[in-house]
Amino acid sequence: MYILYIEQGCPFGDRVMAFMKKNGIEAELRDRDTGRHEQELIARGGKRQTPYLVDEDAKVEMYESADIIAYLSQKHGVG
Repeated sequence: MYILYIEQGCPFGDRVMAFMKKNGIEAELRDRDTGRHEQELIARGGKRQTPYLVDEDAKVEMYESADIIAYLSQKHGVG
């Protein structure tokens, strides 16, 4: 299962979400600015930067939209 921390209106998060949608990759979206998601994000990655992907199955977590897209492309054989 994927978790994607986002910030509304962030073009980098939008880019990752568009890639995921285009390739049928689902994720639980967590808006950094709602609920306790900001504290979760900082606890996981050390900063409040978005987007931030968590691949719970592979135990992989990362920042940077280009890195996230490259990781998902390789894992799913899409691009």
